[in-house]
Amino acid sequence: IMKVVSLAVYLPVPYAAQRFTTLGADVTAVEPPGGDPFAQWFPEYYAQLHAGQRVVRLNLKTPDGRAALDALLADADLLLTASRPSSLRRLGLGWEQLHTNYPRLSHVAFVGWESPDDERPSHDLMLQAMAGLTSPPELPKTTIADLAAGERIVSAGLALLLRKTPGHAIVSLEGAARAFAEPFR
Repeated sequence: IMKVVSLAVYLPVPYAAQRFTTLGADVTAVEPPGGDPFAQWFPEYYAQLHAGQRVVRLNLKTPDGRAALDALLADADLLLTASRPSSLRRLGLGWEQLHTNYPRLSHVAFVGWESPDDERPSHDLMLQAMAGLTSPPELPKTTIADLAAGERIVSAGLALLLRKTPGHAIVSLEGAARAFAEPFR
């Protein structure tokens, strides 16, 4: 059974993690000590996104929290993250560090923007507007960019797992919004 560790809150990566769960993967969702804010805002959808997964809360800045994550990663096939590259490197979770410490682990990093802007924050609504997918004053009915990114995360993860050697892929919210706006343009 494929083992996936999801290290993200909110929507795109948890959505992708749920897709992996439905595909038969053993998924562990790692949340910060305070949990995922999404659970407070949308408790029913949060429960749906995490159905069939183990959810653990870890403080990755403490030795105990980091040791627990290391144990999960030692046995995992795929790590999903949603942090800026500099944050991952500070936590020892940049691709070079991960590949050295866990040579059989593949990694899909979700970011807001493609390089060189991958440190910039982003938001679904903003990127839908930039891609021309909104018609003010109407707001979109759903988070198309977030869900598109989630599907791209799944595709990237599956492509990595099909390779003979572990690898690293980057999926951006901006790229997902731009791609889903192509028919409109």
